[in-house]
Amino acid sequence: MIIKMENNMNQTEDIKDIRDWKIIEEAFEGGGEIARFRRMIMRYRCAMLEVKTKLDVLNAELSLQTSRNPFETIKCRIKSPRSILEKLERNHLPLTVENAENNLNDIAGIRVICSFPDDIYMLADCLLEQDDIKLIAKKDYIKNPKPNGYRSLHLILEVPIFLTDEKKPMRVEVQFRTIAMDFWASLEHKLKYKKHIKKAESISNELFYCAELIAQLDGRMQQIREKIEEE
Repeated sequence: MIIKMENNMNQTEDIKDIRDWKIIEEAFEGGGEIARFRRMIMRYRCAMLEVKTKLDVLNAELSLQTSRNPFETIKCRIKSPRSILEKLERNHLPLTVENAENNLNDIAGIRVICSFPDDIYMLADCLLEQDDIKLIAKKDYIKNPKPNGYRSLHLILEVPIFLTDEKKPMRVEVQFRTIAMDFWASLEHKLKYKKHIKKAESISNELFYCAELIAQLDGRMQQIREKIEEE
């Protein structure tokens, strides 16, 4: 039963991927640029793997030093062709490889889920100290939460990839969250897209209050860990 469900999920993703690429081919009106677009996606995937490998290496080293893993899970994703097209359209830009590369910083994305807030800053600092990583932009929504209560540390990084015929700097967005922050953000995202919400303002206030409670919980859990480590 589980195998059948996994196969069905894979088939659904394959069908969605095919549909997305058909949309891109139609947008290019004949497909002259489609090969360059596919190569661009491949380069972003390589850049994402480069950064993920760096994070995995840091996790291995730091877990040996501290006897615990600095992050719990790591999730990677490449923005779908449809999403790339829609984001360019929202910015009133035509679909070209150049427009995607020059204007979209989140085609390749990594989300790092940490246990404690101080692990987030420690990991981010270690990553930025590497000499082949260039920081393009940083948004600290932990110290400065969004009005709705959202918390996360966002980094836009540039990392070189080495292919058979070129060395090219590519951008990757890395988001760092605690388990609690990710729990809130995931549920908030699902609730936000519910249609015909009654008392929307009241619900927004409740979500903000929950975000504040979660931030306090993160702080308390970190204090408990520090007390244990002091013993």
